Amino acid sequence: MFISFLFGLFLFYFSSNFIYFLFVCLFVCLLIYSILHFQLEFLLLINQFLIISYFFFILSFSLTNQLSNQVNIFFLKYLKRGNQIGAKGASGLGTGLSNCTNLSNLTLSLDENKIYNEGVSGLVCGLSNCTNLSNLTLCLDRNQIGDVGASSLGSGLGKCVNLYNLKLNLIQNQIGAIGASGLSSYFANCTNLSNLAIHLDGNQIGDEGISGLGSGLGKCTNLSNLALHLSRNQIGAEGASVLGSCLEKCTNLKNLALHLQENQIGDEGASGLGSYFSNYTNLSNLELYLDEDQIGDKGASGLCSSLGKCTNLSNLTLYLDANQIGDASGLDFGLGKCINLSNLTLWLGDNQIGAEGTSGFGSCLAKCTNLSNLTLYLQKNQISDEDASCLSSGLVNCTNLINLTVYLNYNQIGSIGASDLGSGLGKCTNLLNLTLYLVGNQIDYKGASDLGFGLGKCTNLSNLTLDLSYQQIGDKGASSLGIGLGQCTNLSNLTLCLEYKQIGDEGASSLGSGLGKCINLSNLELYLHRNQIGPQGASGLGSGLGKCTNLSKLILHIHGNEIGVEGVLGLCSGLVNCNNLSDLTLQLYENQITEEGLSDLGFNLANCTNLSNLTLYLLKDEIGDEGASRLGFGLGKCTNFSNLTLYLYKNQIGAQGISSLGSGLANCTNLSNLTLILSENQIGAEGASGLGSSLGKCINLSDLTLDLQVNQIADEGASGLVSGLLNCTNLSNLKLYLNRNQIGAEGASGLGSGLRKCTNLSNLTLFLNVNLIGEEGASGLGSCFENLINLSNLQIYLQDNQIGAEGSSGLVSCLEKCVNLSNFTLLLHGNQIGDKGASGIGFGLGKCTNLSNLFLGIHGNQIGLEGVLGLYQGLGKCINLLDLELWFGRNQIGDEGTSCLSSGLINCANLTKFTLHLLQNDQQFNKSQKLKLKRKFIKSKRLVVLEIKYQ
Repeated sequence: MFISFLFGLFLFYFSSNFIYFLFVCLFVCLLIYSILHFQLEFLLLINQFLIISYFFFILSFSLTNQLSNQVNIFFLKYLKRGNQIGAKGASGLGTGLSNCTNLSNLTLSLDENKIYNEGVSGLVCGLSNCTNLSNLTLCLDRNQIGDVGASSLGSGLGKCVNLYNLKLNLIQNQIGAIGASGLSSYFANCTNLSNLAIHLDGNQIGDEGISGLGSGLGKCTNLSNLALHLSRNQIGAEGASVLGSCLEKCTNLKNLALHLQENQIGDEGASGLGSYFSNYTNLSNLELYLDEDQIGDKGASGLCSSLGKCTNLSNLTLYLDANQIGDASGLDFGLGKCINLSNLTLWLGDNQIGAEGTSGFGSCLAKCTNLSNLTLYLQKNQISDEDASCLSSGLVNCTNLINLTVYLNYNQIGSIGASDLGSGLGKCTNLLNLTLYLVGNQIDYKGASDLGFGLGKCTNLSNLTLDLSYQQIGDKGASSLGIGLGQCTNLSNLTLCLEYKQIGDEGASSLGSGLGKCINLSNLELYLHRNQIGPQGASGLGSGLGKCTNLSKLILHIHGNEIGVEGVLGLCSGLVNCNNLSDLTLQLYENQITEEGLSDLGFNLANCTNLSNLTLYLLKDEIGDEGASRLGFGLGKCTNFSNLTLYLYKNQIGAQGISSLGSGLANCTNLSNLTLILSENQIGAEGASGLGSSLGKCINLSDLTLDLQVNQIADEGASGLVSGLLNCTNLSNLKLYLNRNQIGAEGASGLGSGLRKCTNLSNLTLFLNVNLIGEEGASGLGSCFENLINLSNLQIYLQDNQIGAEGSSGLVSCLEKCVNLSNFTLLLHGNQIGDKGASGIGFGLGKCTNLSNLFLGIHGNQIGLEGVLGLYQGLGKCINLLDLELWFGRNQIGDEGTSCLSSGLINCANLTKFTLHLLQNDQQFNKSQKLKLKRKFIKSKRLVVLEIKYQ
């Protein structure tokens, strides 16, 4: 194939003068266009031989017309990874680029190919002629590049003397010490280099390699921004120290990011690395990633001691998670000297930090008086009350703090620690945004009370997230917390997590009373589930929230309490006063609400006149017909609803209840989006029909999701449900979940008959798994597609439905009329469609010429060679297909079948992604057969991503 292609290219050059003239004219137009727009993009999605030929053509054309010298900026993007490009392809690409002498900006993404050392050498040999390059991004991850290739890369780039910005991605190759040294050895020639990012994660450069790399980088004296990604590289103490020594020569560095996590740096390496920071006099932004590096107390102290000499540092991010630093006292001595720090992020989780270490943090923070943004990750340590107090005492002096985030989850903080923490926070009077996580400590009511009291002094707080989950704060703690928060009158956004806290009526009422004083609150999330809140508490909470007149969005998790009928009434009566409430989510299940409570719920929500979005969780609450009827009657009064979601699954709602619920919803004439989750009730055929009839009156409905799984609706119910929806003329998005409902041929045909009249549907999803649809039913269901000309996205799930060849063919045959269909999912696992059915599916899909994405699941269907051939012949006609996923497992396609799997896809010229599942077939694939099969698919010219899964 390749020889014939080159021969044809030869004839093109020297024989076909007229055709040559036409192509020259075309490329002249492209180049003139590029000159006018200052850019020319070639999105090359081709294999390596075409790359060689194509770029030689560009080279020849450029020499003939002398136009390439007029292009000021030439953006060449090779954007898709995984193209099976080899060494020859990469070399050819370089040869073509070598003539683009005025190229200034270049991005090449060649990840996950097979370029090897030879290919890199050829590629960079060409790039070395691009002496005007100023901006280069070269992505070569996972290409089996070794030392020779890396050294060649460095040698070639050293000739690009005008480089200003360089990014190299070489993750997970086979680069060792020699390659790392060679890579950077020529960087000294790039005297204009200002911004450099090198990604070498997952290689084996070791200490020797890091020394060589650092030595080269030390010669880049004009570097101002440097990012080195060197995780998982077997770097030890010596390497880290030498790196620090080399980088001190980059005296113009302002921004430095070192990613050295998951190495073996240890104490000596951390100290050695840091010891040279004192010479980084211009450094203002530093990010150090040293997670999982076996660093102890001594190493952390030495590192931070040296950081204290970086007097110009304004932004510091230090990752030291999962080491063994313990009580590193040097943190105080070092970081405390960074008096110009305005932004500090410390990750110190899981480090066995106790009293002395936390004391050091506090002392350090006390000296960083210019801090405005602070983030501390101290979870999973051994921080006690005394330690938390020390931390708090440090925060007192951070009077300029605006944004504070502290993670103290799963420590040993009790009442005293929480109290002192609150006291310290109370003195940070300029705080605007606070996030405080204290999950899994031993804080009681006294600690929560004092914490609340302290927060009450943060009168400028605008945004607060406080998580005190799984503590024993009880009523007193919740009450005091509410009182404190009530002083934060500028709060606009609050998230408060108090679940599993033994909070009762008194606590809930007082909490509500306090929050009611936050008159500027607009968004509130309250997590109060699994407490001991009864009717009085729910009423008090509602009464308090009712005073938050600016509240627009409320999410309340109060499930798993004992609020009952009276509690629902009181809660909702209060919410009625939230005149601006537009978005409400209530989780009320497991609360002994009963039918009367549901009635009150609906009636009171109707009085929230601005409420447009409502989500209710009432699952597993033993709600019967009467409860559903009352709920529906109440919700029917909420005429302003535009979006409604009801979770009512696993109740005891029957036909009468669901019909009444539907009748109520029919009065919500402004509903545009409705989701009803009603699985595992007792709705039956009559109930489904009644529901459909009622929803048909919601004439503005555009998006509808109905989950009626496991409800025994049978044929009559399925037909009646959809026939009622015919009046929803604005319906564009429909999802029906009807799994396990004893629906047979008549019901499926009835579904099809009804859906065919919903002509405005653009998105349709049907879940009909594990029913009794059969041949006739599948064909009848398919008949609806003849009229759905606006359908663009279709998903049909018909697993385990006794469908054979005739049914599967009939189902797909009508898709031809869906001229706008671009995305199609069809799952037919566990049927009996056989060869004839697979061929029929292929024939039908072949007429869907606008399909771009197809997911077809037909495993476990007795398909053999004939079926495979028929299916792929059809798919070959889907000329616009971009993404194809096929599930072919548990069939009998045999060795010959696997060999011809790729033949039909050759005509799918635009296919870029193909996923093939061959698990549990009768054919067992050895390594040679797998490789042969993969090679067949690789012949597809544009295929970018190929996955073949055998298990």
